[in-house]
Parts: sequence; structure tokens; C-alpha cells
Amino acid sequence: MLTNEEIIQLLNPVKDPFLHRTLEETGGVKEIIIKEDKKHVSVKIGIGKTNTAEQMQLQQEIVGILKKSGVTTVGLRFEELPEEIIKKYQPAVEEEQEASLMGGSKGTKFIAVASGKGGVGKSTVTVNLAMSLMRLGKKVGIIDADIYGFSIPDMMGVENRPAVRGEKIIPVERFGVKVISMGFFVEDNSPIIWRGPMLGKMLSSFFKEVEWGDLDYLLLDLPPGTGDIAMDVHEMLPTCKEVIVTTPHPTAAFVAARAGQMALKTDHEILGVVENMAYFESKKTGEKEYVFGQGGGEKLAEVLKTKVLGQLPLQQPYEEEDEFAPSIYQVDHPIGKEYHKIAAKIIAKVEE
Repeated sequence: MLTNEEIIQLLNPVKDPFLHRTLEETGGVKEIIIKEDKKHVSVKIGIGKTNTAEQMQLQQEIVGILKKSGVTTVGLRFEELPEEIIKKYQPAVEEEQEASLMGGSKGTKFIAVASGKGGVGKSTVTVNLAMSLMRLGKKVGIIDADIYGFSIPDMMGVENRPAVRGEKIIPVERFGVKVISMGFFVEDNSPIIWRGPMLGKMLSSFFKEVEWGDLDYLLLDLPPGTGDIAMDVHEMLPTCKEVIVTTPHPTAAFVAARAGQMALKTDHEILGVVENMAYFESKKTGEKEYVFGQGGGEKLAEVLKTKVLGQLPLQQPYEEEDEFAPSIYQVDHPIGKEYHKIAAKIIAKVEE
């Protein structure tokens, strides 16, 4: 069984997720208690900030280290380090984080894709808008910020996981588009049970700890509605612009107006409205059937004092045997061509 000294040696190299210094440097290993049966170890750890997503990750790391070394059960308690320790390292951390945001690139344009409710095709619009921007010669990334309902990796047929280089996460690249998603950090499609503040920390990590390189556009697939994540994005990215997605159905457009009004109240420019599932066109007769009604996109654009960027019909991408990407429309697909037009309008508006 391990001794106190051996446990200290095991934990000393572990890094504080906020101060980016080892527990040895910060004096983070505060207390170790080994129970009499020598199968249970209780440890108190001091870190720069408690009750966060990073703390949960650190907890898993420490428990893993100790169990690999023969401990049966581990009890962990966390406390904040003394103010003088935090102040000693915090300025360097803030400079490091500021420089790491988008790898220091200042020309990146942020576009959030939002909707009032789920099921309107917001994520489909995100991936295809990203693909169209890439086809127009832009360097593009996607943050799947719909942390409870992440779907971007599956839609794009992403099978790899991000790599880690030093202290940076390297996003997965698919079809020339860089992608980061909560889905990469969840095993077996498990449900996410974190609360709002912890999700906000994960979103912040997607900006500060991912090595995006030099991007022209970073698209954010927001959760539907106006919850914690949407509010965090509005606070973190004051220059972010938005595309609002709706279906023609009056209820979808009515609910989407809330997301749009939130953007306006936080001074986020709305680039326009995309009306998804606008109609179904019969291959046999060529007639258009307005399955979800008509007029929702135009009405929403009117309320938000913006324009309809495009109206997308109901149609599947072409099937391709050699490429699995169930939601990406090919460049020569009728809907692929519509996304191309939408992307061109956005570039003209953003870069005018």
C-alpha cells in the first residue's frame, strides 16, 4: 500500500487546471489520510477555482492515478488556494489565455447559428454553411456549442477524436473544416448532467484551450432557445453575428423571434433568417407542397428587421458509398447550390 510520501510524489506533477502550475509548485496537496485497512485514501487538494468542469476533470485524473497505483477507493475534497498563491500565477495565466484565444488570430469572424426551438435543422444549416464558406475559399471552424444536444460530429461523419499537443487540444478536421464538440468528450453517447456554470466553463475551454490556428470564420451551433449557453456566447463574443433558423410554421417563427430579440438586445448583428424545410418538391409532378405552411421566414425577418437569406426545401443529400456524411449536401446538389448562395450573401455582408 502507498505511503503519504509516495502519494505526494504521484500527485505533485499534476497541473492545476486554472493556474497551469503543478501541485508541487502551488502547494496544492493539502492533506492525505490513509485509512487503517490501507484500501481507502482521502485527499484534500487546493486549486485556483472550485466547483467547475475543470475540477471534475482533475478529480477523474487524480482518482485514476491513485487507483492505478493500488488504491481501492479514493475520497477527494477541493478548496481554493490562498489568495496570494492565486495572485502569484494569475497574471501570467490571463496573458496566456488572451494570447491563446483563437491562437492569437484577430481576423476571425464569429457567426452563431441560433433557433428558438429544436428540430428546425439548425445544426444542418451550421455544417452546410461551414462547408459552403470553405468551398468559397475560407478557413472555417465549427464549435458544437449545443452541449446537451451535440450532433455535428455525427452529421459530418467524424470518426476521429481530437489530439492533444502540449496543453492544447487539436480540433478534428473533416472536409477541410475544423470541428470541436462536447460529443468528443462523452463516451457511448452518455447524457450530460452538468449544470449551467460548468457548461459555460466547457464552452470557454473550446475557445481558450483549442489550437484553432488561423481561421476566417468560426461558426457556433448554439442550443435552441435563450438559455445559459446562448447567454454565455453573447457575453464572451460581443462582436459575434447571428443567423436565425426557422421553419415556415408560424409557431417556429414566433419562438425563433425570442432568440433574435436576445441578439438585438446584446448588440449582436443579425445577418439574416434561413427558412429550412420551406417546401417539398415532388420528383414526379414537380409541384411544391408546403408541408409546414408558408410565410414563417418572411414574418420572422420582418419582426427582426432583417432579410431572408434563403429558403431550403426538404431533400436528402446524394448517397455516396465512399464518404459517410449524412447531413452534408454536395456542391452540385440543388440544396448545396442554395447554401452556396447563402454563404456568398453572408461573406458580402460580413466583409463589406
